[in-house]
Amino acid sequence: MAQPNKDALFPEARPAPPSSAPRFTTGILPYQAYHDFIKAGRITAALPFAENQVQPASIDLRLGPVAYRVQASFLPGNQPVMRKIDQLKMHELDLTQGAVLERGCIYIVPLLETLSLPADIAGTANPKSTTGRLDIFTRLIPDYADEFEKVKKGYKGQLYLEVSPRTFSVKVHQGVALNQLRLRRGDPPPSDAALEILNETEGLIYSSKDEKGAATIRRGLWVSIDLQGPEGDIIGYRAKHHTALIDLAKVGHYDAKEYWEPIPRNAARSLILNPGEFYILVSKEQVRVPSGFAAEMVPYDPSVGEFRIHYAGFFDPGFGYGQSGEIPGTRAVLEVRANEVPFLLEDGQVVGRLIYERLTEHPERLYGVDLKSNYQRQGLALSKHFRRD
Repeated sequence: MAQPNKDALFPEARPAPPSSAPRFTTGILPYQAYHDFIKAGRITAALPFAENQVQPASIDLRLGPVAYRVQASFLPGNQPVMRKIDQLKMHELDLTQGAVLERGCIYIVPLLETLSLPADIAGTANPKSTTGRLDIFTRLIPDYADEFEKVKKGYKGQLYLEVSPRTFSVKVHQGVALNQLRLRRGDPPPSDAALEILNETEGLIYSSKDEKGAATIRRGLWVSIDLQGPEGDIIGYRAKHHTALIDLAKVGHYDAKEYWEPIPRNAARSLILNPGEFYILVSKEQVRVPSGFAAEMVPYDPSVGEFRIHYAGFFDPGFGYGQSGEIPGTRAVLEVRANEVPFLLEDGQVVGRLIYERLTEHPERLYGVDLKSNYQRQGLALSKHFRRD
């Protein structure tokens, strides 16, 4: 196994967190903890770690050199993932030279990263923002797993990713990151009372006029849909069918008109979601995640409707916030699919919840401040692969 170039990736001198910043024994692990885990061999990789692979409260996981087309999705249960792959494998694809993952097909990809977690550390995975905006369905699968996207405490072993493009066929290469892993110590329950206090002290919601807005907090921070049009009369985008493939290595390359149909605002400020269609919409609220917290969008909540609103659920510390709170929030871009029946959305309708969790300590890097974050000041934005003319 190749060893990462730690000198280039992890300089010895790192800025210390503020001395006044609180520290906790439980919570989401911050940026610096992932570096410590890499140095200690808790997280290893078959290739050197990439620049900016570690995020403020997560680490990107990268595709390995081969993908397996399989007959069906699965959970391994009481056996290793490779044993199930051997049973269901149809053919292999070489990702070292790039390969096309066809829309509607299911692939399992061994990832470059391997874990050897301490007994008190567990993990949760989620697609990256760009992955969700291209409607690429992904789920992390550890060996012997009985549920997707979860890494049990003390897990030691290989990681695999189920990949199923839903709308566009995509070309991927070894080393591309489609998902991310968030590690936590313990399981402190989210608290609406604590979230109320955080909102009072920091301001979690801003309006389109960059003014503090009223937050609805009930089992998390409620988020509503903007069908007025955040930047004009376009309220969102509907993916076209039967398009050309998208090479994930090409950033700012594709003409959005070839892949997306703009959705104009109507007089009723409403939209009927059609089953089988994929939409990019945006929240009415501009949300913020302060530096000592991370947030996760609940992707499917039957209490607000029969639709899925978010694939890429992680919101890192500093999202819509900045170094010291100077950014008046950022809209949440929502990747929306109706389930079984058409569903009517109306402007301002509640569509989901953000669950906030504290970090064990403040991260040494923040989203959009110290890292090259693509969506910090986003409005209604497609993935980074499309030209922004």
